[in-house]
Order: sequence, then C-alpha cells, then structure tokens
Amino acid sequence: MATVEVVVANGLGGADTKTVFKETYSKLKEEMLDDPAFEFTDESLQWIDRMLDYNVLGGKCNRGLSVIDSYRILKGVDVLSKEETFLACTLGWCIEWLQAYFLVLDDIMDNSQTRRGQPCWFRVPQVGLIAVNDGIILRNHISRILQRHFKGKPYYVDVIDLFNEVEFKTASGQMLDLITTHEGEKDLTKYNLTVRRHIVQYKTAYYSFYLPVACALLLAGENLDNFGDVKNILVEMGTYFQVQDDYLDCFGDLKFIGKIGTDIEDYKCSWLVVQALERADEKQKSILFESYGKSDPACVAKVKDLYKELKLEEVFQAYERESYNKLIADIEAQPSKAVQSVLKSFLHKIYKRDK
Repeated sequence: MATVEVVVANGLGGADTKTVFKETYSKLKEEMLDDPAFEFTDESLQWIDRMLDYNVLGGKCNRGLSVIDSYRILKGVDVLSKEETFLACTLGWCIEWLQAYFLVLDDIMDNSQTRRGQPCWFRVPQVGLIAVNDGIILRNHISRILQRHFKGKPYYVDVIDLFNEVEFKTASGQMLDLITTHEGEKDLTKYNLTVRRHIVQYKTAYYSFYLPVACALLLAGENLDNFGDVKNILVEMGTYFQVQDDYLDCFGDLKFIGKIGTDIEDYKCSWLVVQALERADEKQKSILFESYGKSDPACVAKVKDLYKELKLEEVFQAYERESYNKLIADIEAQPSKAVQSVLKSFLHKIYKRDK
C-alpha cells in the first residue's frame, strides 16, 4: 500500500489538530476494550491493547486528519464545535483502523519484513498468523465505532455503505495486484497501463483520497450521489500520486525520500516499467525481460539505464504538467467554492513533491 504524504493544516482554532485527534484515539480504544459484546480476559485485553497501538498508531495519520480539515473547509469555519470535532476525528480514526486492517493482511500476503520502521505485526514473536484474526478484529472495530457514535444520525447508513464500498474496491485492487504480480509466474506481458491504472485506482486511490473527503461531505449533510465528479477527481489525484511514487522510487533523492526504492527488484507493475514497455524496441525489451525483477545490482542498473535511455524522466515531467493542468481545470469546474478549496488543498500538497 502506498503511504500518502498529504499534510493538513491545523483547523481547530486554538487546539492543535493532532493533539485532539490523538486524544480521540485514546477514547475510542478505551471503548473497544470495554465493549460489552465480549467478555474479555486480562490476557485478551492486553493483546488488543498492544495490537491496536502497534498497528493503528505509527503512521502519519494523514487520511484521518484530512477528514477534520476537509469538514472545516466545507463548513466555512475556522473552528469546529466540540461535537463536530469529535465526530470528524472519529470518522478519521475509522479510516486509520481500515488502513491498519489492510496493512496487517497486506504484509502477510507480501511476506514483508518491516512496516513503519518496525517488524510487521505477524513477524512479532508469538503473533504469527494470529495477525489474520487481528485484521478481522480491526475491521469489526470500525462497525462497532460507527454504531456507537453514528447510529441515529441521518447519514449513518450512508457512512456504512461508504466504508463497505471502499473496502470492496480496495480488496479487489489488492486481488488484481496479487494475481498480476504472482510470485513464480513473472510475465511482463501482463503489464500495461490499463492493468496498472486499475490496480492503483482500486487498491490505493479510493481509500486514500476519496474516502476522507466523502466522510467530510457526509458530516456536512451532503448526498454523495451529487458528488460523482468529486469522486472522479480524487481518484485521478490518487492515480497521479502513485505515478509520482513510482517515479520517486527510481529517480528520487535518497536524502528526501528516506528509503531506497525496490520496485525494480520487487517486479512491481510500476508506471515506469509500463512506459518503458510501450516505448522500447525489441532489443530494449529483451533487456527488460532479462533484468526486471532481479535483485542483482547489475540488473537493476541495466533497467535504470534503459529508463534514462528512453527519457522517462522527461516523460514523467510532461505527465505531471498535463495531470496538474487537467486536475485544476476539473476542480475549478466544480460549482462549490468550498469543494474547490478542499480539492486544491489536497492537490497542492502533492504537486511536485520530492518525497
């Protein structure tokens, strides 16, 4: 899963957004540990407590925080009421819980070693495949939280439908990614722009870009059926974000991105390899087929040299300009100035980013 670097402004007047957000997590966790639907033992309480802190915390919480900021912009106020702030933070944490659920299971499927600078949850001693059940518990917590705090709200069913739909889209995108890049069946002929776009759109863009704004729209009393264009813009933004990610994985400055990219070694269906396949002649394609997906530094260097030979840095820069101009035009066509502000706040945080 991509880690979205969308940064939001403090929008709660005197209180710092992140502080209030963190306090809400503590309250929600306490409620989950005190859920009357299950008779917890001391051991199971300790397990859930540790599992939540390990998996729900630790990220930048950008998806969750952007619910609060988007809601504030949509309402046209500098300060939200205490109740409004709590509900926005709660929906924000539901997104973070969803992210944790995806990542716990994603790491098992990818046989990953680390996540957010620490061992993947299933790699922790005594956890192992209990992590599968923990993922299921994380997903069920979302339903428990929504029921506790939103049942009786006019948009309660819409929120549930929204989370269910986004979860289905994300799981379907993950399936497409897994069957396309299936280990032991490496076949670059499967890689094309359509397949890659579908993987990115469904696996990342809906839950990372659309879901936070959709939550804010529901809080503001809006009907999501009236915001089909907004959904399309946000999914397009998520797609553009992932292209940037793919580009930075290969061409990014290590001191900015803080990690060494491994898309080539990992045989990822990256925007760069898809572009290379479209532009390469037969000789260049044979280099790709022989070298892509191998951890040998010489093979990685051959692929990177080929990317430079095909001028993919220039191709990316042209794509970035075109994407930005189209997104701005689509955003400015929106009738609501508040919606325009929300969308522009997302776009301006990611445009020309270097990490």
